[in-house]
Parts: sequence; structure tokens; C-alpha cells
Amino acid sequence: MKLLVLGGTLFLGRHIVQAALDRRHDVTLFNRGHTCPALFPDTEKLCGDRDGDLRALRGRTWDAVIDTCGYVPRLVHASAAVLQDVVGHYTFISSISVYADVRHPGVTEAAPVRTLADPTTEEVGPQTYGALKALCEQAVEAVFPGRALLVRPGLLVGPYDPTGRFTYWIQRVAAGGEVLAPGVPERQVQCIDARDAATWIVQRVEAGTTGAFNMTGPDTRLSMGAFLEVCRQTLNRAVCFTWIPEAFLLEHQVRPWTELPLWVPPQASGLLAIDISKAQRAGLAFRPLAETMRETLQWATQREPESSAPTRLASGESTQAGLAPGRETALLQHWHRQQ
Repeated sequence: MKLLVLGGTLFLGRHIVQAALDRRHDVTLFNRGHTCPALFPDTEKLCGDRDGDLRALRGRTWDAVIDTCGYVPRLVHASAAVLQDVVGHYTFISSISVYADVRHPGVTEAAPVRTLADPTTEEVGPQTYGALKALCEQAVEAVFPGRALLVRPGLLVGPYDPTGRFTYWIQRVAAGGEVLAPGVPERQVQCIDARDAATWIVQRVEAGTTGAFNMTGPDTRLSMGAFLEVCRQTLNRAVCFTWIPEAFLLEHQVRPWTELPLWVPPQASGLLAIDISKAQRAGLAFRPLAETMRETLQWATQREPESSAPTRLASGESTQAGLAPGRETALLQHWHRQQ
């Protein structure tokens, strides 16, 4: 297939491109050339900007497009409109953040999505990210009715992850000692290796699959306690997990999801218990969690120092995830003193 990838050099995008190349597709990248421009040296690259410079896309045809970097509905609509008559199938990478109510487990693709009081806003941040993604989905479907695949990933993890969320736990357990663990061990968590996500996406593009799909993992229920135990066993480290109640953490202004990744506030617990049965029926498969942990630690250990510097994500969040060592120590000491 002739595939066009919008973006394609940051985390999930780079894994999608690699999966497509591994499956012998003819891939063209369209981006600004700012992120990892040396990647995929033998792949055709078109330089442009979704905000006003789509000229490089004109006069070309592709079998399908995979949009990995759409966050503003106006810009997504503009890209889709340019490609409407020259591309057969449009895949849009969305997010489980589109859902309006994530208080309870088992949210399916049929659940209501977020809305904005001002749907014209283009301010992308933690409060608007999910609703803007939902509007982007609607923009794609308006231009490609019956020809669009909407992928709603949960927490994507593995090598080249810019968020540091999963990587924080791997590196923290690798450091050993007493580890602050949030809430209770039985609390459910979810994540998916971005390479597994990429393979599934390319397979669905090949099949011409349409509609919305939640995409996270694993294939069986995973608790936070089991997650940390797999991490301990995989890395073979001497660690002690101290489980601290959510009320204590919130009282001390510990930020869920950022300072303690894989912990979300109680009113958002459904974000880590999403229903993925539809994607599983469509062939979504998972590598062992231990494999992802080992390879993520290897990547994190070998990457260049500047690549770990904090930046801002498209959602408006900082990539500096995890508790600072001094902050963790202070919280543990305070917790032990009051016991």
C-alpha cells in the first residue's frame, strides 16, 4: 500500500512508520521536519505545516493516510479536505480522553464524548485536550464518512516514550530501596506497548477497518500491585513497596498521573479500566509486560541526556513525570511518623 503518515517521528508515529515499513508498505511522511529529522533516511519526506502550508500534499495520491498529530479540529479538517479525493481511507489517532464520564470501569466506544462550551477554541491543554480530540474525530468523519478509523489509545508505553510515565516506575524500581506506591495494590491499571499499538493500527489500515476503537491493554485485568511486582521480578531489584492511601497523597498535594503515574483521581478511575473487547475481536495482541519493561529500561539508560529534558506535550502537560527523590523521601517519612 501507499501510505501517507502525518507526523511519524515522535513515539507512536515512529513505531507506526516502522511497522508499515516492516510490512513492506510504501510510506511517505508529511511534517515540519523539526522532530528527529534524520529518522527513516530512505523514506520519502514532504515538508509542510498543517497550519497553512499543505502544498506538498497536493497533486499526489495514496491508498490511506494515518494522522498521528491532530489536536485542533480546524487543522484536522483542513488536512482531511485536501486529501478527501486522493486518499481512500483515513486513520485518526485520538485518545480515551474523549470520554465525558470516566468515573466507572468498562467505558465502551458508544459512551458520550466531551464537549466544549466554546467549540472554536484552539487552546490545547489538560482541560480541553479530550474535547478537542473528540471534535477532531468529528471533523475527520465529516470529510471521510464511512472511510475513517478512529483509534482511541490509553497510556502508550515503551521505548521512545516522551511522557516518562511508564519509564518513571521502571527507573524507580531499578534504583531499589523503599518505593512509594499509590492507593491500594488491587487498583486496576492499563497500558499498551506503542509497538503493539502500531502493528495493530497498520493491520487495520490494510483491512480498511472503520469506526472507533479503544486501544489499551493488557488482555487480562492488571492491578497496580501486579504491575509493580512484575517490574521488581523483571529487574531483579531489592525493593519494598509502601502503599499510601489516596487521601494522604491528595492532602499533601501529590499530583495524580504526573507525580505518580498510573494513579488517577477516584473520579477518573475508569480511565485505567477501559473496555477494549472491540479491538481484541479485531486482532489486538500484546507482548509480555516484562519484555516492555526490560526494553524500556534499556532505551532509557542508553538515550542521549538531552532527549530526557522536560518539554511540553501536545496536551499541554509537562513530560517531567514522577516524584522527585527528595519529595518521595519526605512523603514516606511523614507517612511513617503518623503510623
